[in-house]
Amino acid sequence: MEKLDALEFERDERPRAEEAPELSVLVPVSERPDDLTEIYEQYSRALDAAGLSSEFIFVLDGPWPDSLGQLRKLKERHREIQVVKLNRWFGEATALAVGFDRARGSTVITLPSYFQVEPAELPRMIRSFRDGDADLVIAWRHPRIDSRFNRLQSWVFRALTRFLTGTRLHDVSCGLRIMRARVAAEVRPYGDLHRFLPLLADQRGFRVEELQVRQSPRDSVRRVYQPGVYLRRLLDVLALFFIFKFTKKPLRFFGLVGSALAAAGVAITGYLGVYRLLELGPIANRPLLILGVLLMVLGVQLFSIGLLGEIIIFTHARQVKDYEIQDRDDD
Repeated sequence: MEKLDALEFERDERPRAEEAPELSVLVPVSERPDDLTEIYEQYSRALDAAGLSSEFIFVLDGPWPDSLGQLRKLKERHREIQVVKLNRWFGEATALAVGFDRARGSTVITLPSYFQVEPAELPRMIRSFRDGDADLVIAWRHPRIDSRFNRLQSWVFRALTRFLTGTRLHDVSCGLRIMRARVAAEVRPYGDLHRFLPLLADQRGFRVEELQVRQSPRDSVRRVYQPGVYLRRLLDVLALFFIFKFTKKPLRFFGLVGSALAAAGVAITGYLGVYRLLELGPIANRPLLILGVLLMVLGVQLFSIGLLGEIIIFTHARQVKDYEIQDRDDD
């Protein structure tokens, strides 16, 4: 977690109501923000239709001078708005974590800083959340109305995520989510894993559901990213795969791969040893000998990494809580 001296708070000196709002709406401003005044007005109007008290927390990830000016004007008219500005770019995961720390409501809603979902769908999502027993409800933009290229990107990303993690969710990267406060307290994304917050919550045992909603027409702009962005997202999916499969069992992965490499190295060097004993020819200058030795060394190293990981996890097992108790009967 980044140090708190990296934050600048736009403080509201007026006394705030002691009673906490029912909803805390968190808007991380980290990429391509739309008009934040319009976002606030449309979504707050939708919340008013639901008849629930709310607060809005805008976290600016970086300078964003135009957005900051809009929010300062909004604060003059609406006391339920909080503004937190980070003094440089930290990433959306950090912006979410800062907002979670300042949220006071028993229910937390995350919104993207641009229109992904029609605001009129928000009351329906809230009703579904309050009437159900899910801990987190995410929006599923269906049917998608954006360009074919956007849909292709989303399909590949979803297919790869489902293949590596086994998730059943269709739109994990959608920024509109409704969750209980304890989910926000227990699940803290880091790096660029904020897109997978529903999956991280599901891994900890929280009940995650999705609801089909209408996609905003403003979300239909064709998006093409730099090659580095696609590479980082691929690495994020691979990181999620290791988190899901081997966080508490590193020896299963590193031990398996290391054993396979070492076995291949032993087989190669054994073959060369027999070849030399039978005096079929010299082996000192053969690249195959170097390959066999290299595979054995790499195999032992990977196995050692897995073993060290197991020792570290065993040492800290009592301090790690990766589950959530749903109900308890003490009688």
